[in-house]
Amino acid sequence: MRREAKTWSLFSLTWPIFIETMLYMVMGNADTLMLSQYSDHAVAAVGVANQIIALTIVLFNFVALATAVLVAQYLGAKREQEAIEVSLVSIAANLLFGLLLSAGLAAFSSSILRMMDLPAELLDEGNRYLTIVGGFSFIQALMMTVGAILKSYGFTRDTMYVTIGMNVLNIIGNYFLIFGSFGLPPLGAEGAAISTAVSRLIGFAVLVALLSKRAGISLAPRAFRTLPFRHLRSLLKIGVPAAGEHLSYNTAQMVITYFITWLGAEALTVRVYTQNIIMFVFLFGIAVSQGTQILVGHFVGAGRYKEAYDRCLKSLYSAIAISVLMAAVTYWFAEPLLSLFTDDRSMIDLGRKLLLLTIILEPGRSFNLVIVSSLRAAGDVQFPVYMGILSMWGVGVTVAYVFGIALGFGLVGIWLSFIADEWLRGLLMLWRWRSRIWMKKAVAPQAKMA
Repeated sequence: MRREAKTWSLFSLTWPIFIETMLYMVMGNADTLMLSQYSDHAVAAVGVANQIIALTIVLFNFVALATAVLVAQYLGAKREQEAIEVSLVSIAANLLFGLLLSAGLAAFSSSILRMMDLPAELLDEGNRYLTIVGGFSFIQALMMTVGAILKSYGFTRDTMYVTIGMNVLNIIGNYFLIFGSFGLPPLGAEGAAISTAVSRLIGFAVLVALLSKRAGISLAPRAFRTLPFRHLRSLLKIGVPAAGEHLSYNTAQMVITYFITWLGAEALTVRVYTQNIIMFVFLFGIAVSQGTQILVGHFVGAGRYKEAYDRCLKSLYSAIAISVLMAAVTYWFAEPLLSLFTDDRSMIDLGRKLLLLTIILEPGRSFNLVIVSSLRAAGDVQFPVYMGILSMWGVGVTVAYVFGIALGFGLVGIWLSFIADEWLRGLLMLWRWRSRIWMKKAVAPQAKMA
């Protein structure tokens, strides 16, 4: 029996998302940690390649984000047939889009990496990794869409279990393929790419089975013969602006990564190691933002606006408190954590400085994670895009160049740009939420205010 939003607590939705997101990060960290035992150059090459893959995932994610919002609003309004229709349209759309982008990455991987000014000694491994993982990234697009649907129905534990299985398969695959265990040739970055692609393919197959069992949505070919494409307009109305915000962020991050390449391979590698640690700091904020988005979407669909408003702010306070605590703990254990990746003293000292600055950075990030997700769930998607572009480029990229490159502060200057950008955007998002303008933005059910 499907549950309504009123039967869910934030905790019941969030703890599986927390574990799932942590395991996704572990999958990326497993590649980095295991590759660090193989070659520091492989780590740096994969780090740049993953910046490009992250950009394509943002493009895939605009359909998944819109699907999550529409399905949650329709379910909140008890219009389940429309929720199923939106799900099928979104899967078909992301499959076609994913195949197109995957083909582009596989065909032009070398040219893209050269545009990123990847050092020549890293180009070969980066190219092999990007060709394989990028070429099969349409599987990730489908996984994101199906996962978003299951979460909007409240089945967050199912996606968590699938992620656990994927991580186990990925680590086993890395062991065999990176180092050449049991007589296999050592493939390094290429082996990590093959392991990642295969584990995602198996994970997607399991998600498809769960979608049929839990939500009653079959992906048999006959289900796609008469798709109600009228829903595509609503998907685009939410998804395109949401993608614009994420695309702006990731493009800005790519430009900043380009600046870091000017600082040399060592700075690039420290950035990868430090970012992999920091991912676990804002993990709680990501989980809370996704759980809050599900609840806010259901509340808005049902016209329960007061509950939606309060839920967002309560989630925000929790995310800020936990993120500060996690950042402080990470800084306290900075040396042993960084030593997992490298024994280079200069890299460890620099990474420790960056983790200290992260204590200031993370509360600002929490504002953006939680409130932007809530605004999106309510259908208010344009304001975060406009303010995001203004801050990411006008503040983030500009400060990164001035402090990191022109004034010679290096990675410390880059981190100062992250702080300035996250805090400015975060405070603007808080103002928007408190203004309650989003109460007039519901897309799917057009529920009346309550």
